[in-house]
Amino acid sequence: MPADSGPVHVTALTLRPATRADLPAVLALLADEARVVDPATLVVDQVYEQAFAAIDVDPRNEILVLVEGVDDQGDGGRVVGCLQVTYIPGLGKGGAERALIEAVRVRADRRGGGLGQILMERTIERARTRGCALVQLTSNKRREDAHRFYGRLGFARSHDGFKLAL
Repeated sequence: MPADSGPVHVTALTLRPATRADLPAVLALLADEARVVDPATLVVDQVYEQAFAAIDVDPRNEILVLVEGVDDQGDGGRVVGCLQVTYIPGLGKGGAERALIEAVRVRADRRGGGLGQILMERTIERARTRGCALVQLTSNKRREDAHRFYGRLGFARSHDGFKLAL
């Protein structure tokens, strides 16, 4: 660091859109909910590259990462959480967008310390600022801890979801 640039301050947590450089860390979070996966051990193949590129250029989609230890110049840090948000236009709710949150993950060794709450609250505020009238998500029926977590954040169980594998 040059002498005239002054001190660099470290920010505890930053929520930002994922970059291509974050892709291995995001895939590591998605690979296994129960254990920490080293991003360096994963192969980022063409399918993931294409999927990330499609999300990255779509103004209605974003992968957000919660990064710990970023300095005030935006450098450094380690991805400790992620999720994907899709902004859906609709005619309901007065024509306002809704935000669909999916693939919420916090590093297995960092759960229970409030990172998930920070990740979700900042994402909800991001949706509010965008003008969304509703934030929605689905969660696997077996994830009872996650259901309690979402309930504490104010989410209500209002619908049953259905899936059809293709």
